Amino acid sequence: MRPCWVIVSLRWITENSLLMAIKYVHTNIVSRDWRRLAEFYIQVFDCEPVPPERDLSGEWLAKGSGVKQATISGVHLRLPGYGSEGPTLEIYQYAEPEERPTPAANRLGIGHMAFLVEDVQEKLTQVLEAGGEALGEVSSHEISGVGHLTFVYATYPEGNILELQKWD
Repeated sequence: MRPCWVIVSLRWITENSLLMAIKYVHTNIVSRDWRRLAEFYIQVFDCEPVPPERDLSGEWLAKGSGVKQATISGVHLRLPGYGSEGPTLEIYQYAEPEERPTPAANRLGIGHMAFLVEDVQEKLTQVLEAGGEALGEVSSHEISGVGHLTFVYATYPEGNILELQKWD
């Protein structure tokens, strides 16, 4: 049988619902203490819990996650600025977590989460008071064609990296 090429207009595909709708829904953070980390995001970044709290286990979880005998507990937190249907942080704690290397801003993979804030120094102070650590110092720079950026990298209490930023 000979291969056959079919050319279909994008308009036809769209009108006939052959394109799958895609929506970003959450970012998962695996934590040593999910309650402490959730409280950090609630206090420092005004995230809101999305009930119910999760206590999950079973073959279905092991199968989907690839973690044998997976058992997790945690919560989803609505991120600020997107309303009631916006994306969440899924903060989970596994019964048997795997350790990872110390975070570094230039390590391959997902590097950091960024939050747009009104006052970078004030928010950094809140992060530090809540158990985080500064990785750098507050810095400002004019980025041609974009605007004036003030930012700093810090870690939250479990060591993952946050960027605090303000654009003028």
